[in-house]
Amino acid sequence: MINNKSKIKAIALQRWQKLMCAFGFSENQMTFDALIAAYSEKHRHYHTFEHVNACLNHLDKTCNIAQYPYEIELALWFHDAIYKPYSKGNELKCARWAVKFLKANGVEEKVIFRIYRLVLVTLHGFKTNTKDEKLIVDIDLTIFGSSFDVYNQFEKNIRKEYRIVPYFIYRKKRKEILQMFLKQGSIYRIEYFRIKYERQARENLIRAVKNL
Repeated sequence: MINNKSKIKAIALQRWQKLMCAFGFSENQMTFDALIAAYSEKHRHYHTFEHVNACLNHLDKTCNIAQYPYEIELALWFHDAIYKPYSKGNELKCARWAVKFLKANGVEEKVIFRIYRLVLVTLHGFKTNTKDEKLIVDIDLTIFGSSFDVYNQFEKNIRKEYRIVPYFIYRKKRKEILQMFLKQGSIYRIEYFRIKYERQARENLIRAVKNL
């Protein structure tokens, strides 16, 4: 009997192969295996392939908004591939890995730069200049607008990833991050996400800040 992890990997492989075909690449099996291994690291509780898969599903629902949907899809595969909870350079390292992969596959520079930017803006501190950059950021933040139970589990999983940080420090830093999003005129950049998730996201974030 195939276990759940094997099923997820099989589905992921099918999606990866379809994406490679869309770009005109070979299967790049070694890169796929490396990405799956990265997202399966033991210290991850939220930043797993389950998160990537959720993002890909949101992309499927909004790909008509994108200018280059396959570029966003590839960026999503790489955007949390390198994740060390106490490092400030994760997104940059992820973006560089994506660039290395794309160069090895002979991709033209303008496409490489677009995908590099798509990975980088998921740091959420960069200005989003294109619709695709806005879209990938909104997709990455859909967890904020999830149901209370799902969002509550998200907060628990983030805490697990930072479990060695003393709670009083974690509490202060986490509040700062959540309040940063609440201070924005809108958490989401694209109308579809504002209509669908903004209200719930603010309710979740306000509740989370109060509970910290």
